[in-house]
Amino acid sequence: MVKYSRTLLWSVAIACFVFAGPASARTSDEIKALKEEVAAMREGQEKMQKDLDEIKKLIQQGARPAPARAGSTFTPKTIELGSVSSRGDEDAPVTLIEYSDYDCPFCKRHAETVMPALIEDYVNTGKLRFIMREYPIDRLHPRATAASEAVLCAGDQGDYWGMHDAMFANQKANTDDDFRNMVADLGLDVDAYNACMESDKFAQQISSDIAEGQGLGVSGTPSFVVGLTDPEDSNKVNLTKFIRGAQPLPSFKAAIDELLKTAEMEKK
Repeated sequence: MVKYSRTLLWSVAIACFVFAGPASARTSDEIKALKEEVAAMREGQEKMQKDLDEIKKLIQQGARPAPARAGSTFTPKTIELGSVSSRGDEDAPVTLIEYSDYDCPFCKRHAETVMPALIEDYVNTGKLRFIMREYPIDRLHPRATAASEAVLCAGDQGDYWGMHDAMFANQKANTDDDFRNMVADLGLDVDAYNACMESDKFAQQISSDIAEGQGLGVSGTPSFVVGLTDPEDSNKVNLTKFIRGAQPLPSFKAAIDELLKTAEMEKK
């Protein structure tokens, strides 16, 4: 059976509209609008195909969403967070840490499809604190470290999360000029941002994040660790659960809800 693309069907529809429809309906504006819709659909299809080609290439290269590898096992442990940007109350009973790469398509999918629900249901209600760790995989994404540095330098001016969101929303825009445009769009000081980038101010932090993740069993992105926030010291988290890859929302809810119950029991 011959399969026709949606763009082709719309093109045929335009032809029928132009040549068979009533003369009163065939205004130049209406025809132009239909042509623009076809062009937009064609552009959307091309973008989708590029994304699929990239994901296929990554999978062929072994870049599955956080694949397990020999020896990369998780052992519960307590870590100190240090000075980091976070979403949510610092004394929220549960802390979720993500190890992520801004050029990873699986990380983008998680950021756009799962994280908004977690923010609404858990972060905004005071139940969860969310922290991002930088885990650029340069062998797959040559601009990943630069992207992490750009977000951290934006964070140096108080808008880590604005740059975080912009970076995932515009994943294909990953040149130095693209990053500067994002900074300008956020209303930040571009000169201060440039100075931060040139200084390699956050190179050590990125290396430390990667080392910490590897010590926890992270072998790809995205990867997540979840645990109870220390009620006596919010800088400490007792990590007890590991979520590997861009899992669906129920996987996160189950882990968080279980920890919330534990936190409630420990209060009694």
